Amino acid sequence: MEDLHSVSSPRRILSLSKKRRTLISLDRDDKAPGFGLSGEHGPKPSEVYGFVGSITTVVATGVYLIWAYVPDSWLHSVGIFYYPSRYWALAVPAYVMVSIALAWLFYIGLNFMSTPPPTSFNIMFDEFSKEPSISTFSEEEDRPIEPISDIGINRINDLMFNNKK
Repeated sequence: MEDLHSVSSPRRILSLSKKRRTLISLDRDDKAPGFGLSGEHGPKPSEVYGFVGSITTVVATGVYLIWAYVPDSWLHSVGIFYYPSRYWALAVPAYVMVSIALAWLFYIGLNFMSTPPPTSFNIMFDEFSKEPSISTFSEEEDRPIEPISDIGINRINDLMFNNKK
């Protein structure tokens, strides 16, 4: 039989109360929330991908700035003789920005084309429209909360444009 007073690790505390025996661990490698560890030991894959992505972005930005702004004589003195033309240092970002702007305008135009005209009944009613239920409760009874439904256009017009105060 195992000795109750011995503990396998100096970082673990064993409660010796008579009613219960609990083991409290102070090790960080247990599955405790807040330590940033996954179910297994080590970092989460999303943390690794984020770290590698941020380092790659910094390195790529540095290489781009060196390629775009450092004179040819300095690059040749370091031993770099083959690199793309400086024209592409301006052309590629310009092409990317124009492509993003055109995609944005295309998206807006597609939304305008798919929107029904203002005179269409499809603006007010569609397959998901719910008519309000008619409840028959007297004023003295406790009325339950009515189920979710659409407000009819006649009720909206009455609330907005009827000048009864």
